[in-house]
Amino acid sequence: MISKTISVLGSTGSIGTQTLDVARKYNMKIAAIAARSNVELLAQQVVEFKPKIVCVYDKQKAGQLRTQLKGFDVRYNIEIVSGMDGLCKTAQAPCDCVVNAVVGMVGLKPTLMAIEAKRNVALANKETLVTGGHLVNAALRKNGVKLYPVDSEHSAIFQCLQGRANNKIKKIILTASGGPFFGKTAEQLKDVTVEQALSHPNWSMGNKITIDSATLMNKGLEFIEAIQLFDVAPEQIEIVVHRESIIHSAVEYADGAVIAQLGSPDMKIPIQYALTYPERVPCDSKPLSLTDCGKLTFYKPDIETFRCLKACIEAYKRKNGATTVVNGANEQAVALFLQGKIKFLEIGELVWSALENLEFPLPHTVEEVYEIDKKAREYVLKKCQL
Repeated sequence: MISKTISVLGSTGSIGTQTLDVARKYNMKIAAIAARSNVELLAQQVVEFKPKIVCVYDKQKAGQLRTQLKGFDVRYNIEIVSGMDGLCKTAQAPCDCVVNAVVGMVGLKPTLMAIEAKRNVALANKETLVTGGHLVNAALRKNGVKLYPVDSEHSAIFQCLQGRANNKIKKIILTASGGPFFGKTAEQLKDVTVEQALSHPNWSMGNKITIDSATLMNKGLEFIEAIQLFDVAPEQIEIVVHRESIIHSAVEYADGAVIAQLGSPDMKIPIQYALTYPERVPCDSKPLSLTDCGKLTFYKPDIETFRCLKACIEAYKRKNGATTVVNGANEQAVALFLQGKIKFLEIGELVWSALENLEFPLPHTVEEVYEIDKKAREYVLKKCQL
């Protein structure tokens, strides 16, 4: 049994439910949980784990949750909250670690609130570091708490860095699956459907992140995230398409030695490591067999066809509010694509256009980040005449 209490933001999503699987296996206590709108599953989680605080981000559904629980919340003294204020209250509940698995820009403020409350954070919300990484790192230093990466790639890098002492990093090798459209030309991608874009070859994820994987935006966000997490320069990161998703990322040291983390494509491994660090305990993940894999392949990414990746790399180099611009533009464009209002390739075109036409100074507050995000979304909607 691991004596640990955690809170889970995004508890009904893919990362959140797997986090609760790990908590269930190792009898971890759940202090608080939060979800956007899946009231039925959230109610089931409340009944099982009996958290002290539960948040429904969608304010209109808080009443539905109370109906679902039928007085259970009163009997066990469970506080039901909603909206951003509720999400931040959930993030500050007394616990050993807050798992932030919400999707999109909404994750930034609760991450900062958790850190201000001196909670360690296991971060699966990459937008937090893409838009406000400098704010998060300053808060971590000020409050003396830790941030553990949950993304499979950043967890892999984190694992490869264990025991390095003062050994110098030469390069980070950030792997990408390439998504469902690896090797396709722009011409071949003109009429891609939503269903095709949501068909990932290796991973089961939510809709937004799956589309981001198809456009390679996900890898662009992870490129920025890696810089913020590991304090390296952009030129120290090499992105490599690795179709099998067995090597989750690697680190090259000053002497040329490359240390890689390998495993089956299963998010339970990085989730569990973030929660049990520095201890390694048995995991339900499928054991890796190299002989079953047969071979591992590696390719350079096509940043001309998949323009979102190129936009993210360029955005970080500008050292201003550009990373927030590309993130906000992408979130809005992906939403439009999922609604059938724009075509697949237009996502990258809109992200690049926003980068080229919007310029803001580096934001120094969460409110400034939100304002840049708002302008980027408005730009996309205006560009699409929506």
